[in-house]
Amino acid sequence: MPASPRTARAINDRLALSLLQSEGPLTAGQLKQLTGLSRPTVADLVARLQSSGLITVVGETGETRRGPNARLYGIVADRAHLAALDVRTQGVTVVVTDLLGARLAEASLPVDPDTRTASAVAGAVGLVERTAEQAGGRPLHSVAVGAPGLIDPVTGELRDVSDLPEWHRSLVGALQDRLPARVLVENETNLAALAERQYGAARDRGTFVLLWLGHGIGAAVVLEGALRRGASGGAGEIGFLPVPGTTGLPWSTGRDQGFHHLVSAPAIRDLAVEHGLAATGEPDAPMAAALVRAAVAAGEHRFLDELAHRLALGVAAVAAVLDPGCVVLGGETGLAGGPVLADRVGRHLGAISPLRTEVRAGELGGGAVLRGALLMAREAAQDELFAPAAMPTPTA
Repeated sequence: MPASPRTARAINDRLALSLLQSEGPLTAGQLKQLTGLSRPTVADLVARLQSSGLITVVGETGETRRGPNARLYGIVADRAHLAALDVRTQGVTVVVTDLLGARLAEASLPVDPDTRTASAVAGAVGLVERTAEQAGGRPLHSVAVGAPGLIDPVTGELRDVSDLPEWHRSLVGALQDRLPARVLVENETNLAALAERQYGAARDRGTFVLLWLGHGIGAAVVLEGALRRGASGGAGEIGFLPVPGTTGLPWSTGRDQGFHHLVSAPAIRDLAVEHGLAATGEPDAPMAAALVRAAVAAGEHRFLDELAHRLALGVAAVAAVLDPGCVVLGGETGLAGGPVLADRVGRHLGAISPLRTEVRAGELGGGAVLRGALLMAREAAQDELFAPAAMPTPTA
């Protein structure tokens, strides 16, 4: 059955908006060429999108003749402001952008572990409000929160995890109460995978697994371009994976004897000490990354080989179940280890797994969470703003 005129208009409008989003400002002639639509159809959709306030003339081409085809049309970036939050145990970072992703304001707030829940939540919400004000004061349209922990696939809420600070679980509800915005929450590792696929090491991969190496260990599974969260939202909770090298088994509320025990930030600190490397300060993600970066620079082969062997144990288990063909070492530590660590993991993996699995170094580090959250917020805003309902049909 052929599409109705209204449906056809909606499809054409969305196609044009997608091209303007990905390619930047375009002339009507360029839209005609890229969409394959007729000149009158393109002229109609340009007029329709302008009247809806979604696009505007942003300049002209260098052509000498004047006319509609010489005008450059672009998305009205200020139509919506978006916010992304990276929530960590030690604090929160927020970025506010326009609809095209241009960063307008950014700020961070450390949160002491002894801070009361109410004070931590109030501080984080206030940080978002102040940052939005610094970005121009426009009300936020969509807010995406990246946090550690499990996201309930039915309710979309952050599930209770034993070692998750209480203020993490309270923050999303507080943001929904205080902000005139749609608030979304997603696991930090899943968001990092979205960012690595869009901007980083997995740009050419529709199927891959991201191994997140931060304070703890996590994984994100992307199959044929789609995130797989699992029946309970726990796909990728690889820290609970039983592996050789531990003295016992993990339990349902504790992962200390699982894969986490071998490759978390405290484990990397302890491994560094065993190999005579200086390790001071809190065993957190920045410290683990600094140790690995220093080991790469100094050529500390024994330390790097042992860490690579440990990582290969988890990657081998992932490959045996999913056979993704590609595993990306993400997070601060994955970026710090770079190709040196990734190549070593690949060699150790080849010795224990018959499955061909390419191991790549992540390119975005810890910043991948914010970039993934911005992608999520932008997609949510565009789904609403670019929907047919937002595009009134001109009357005769």
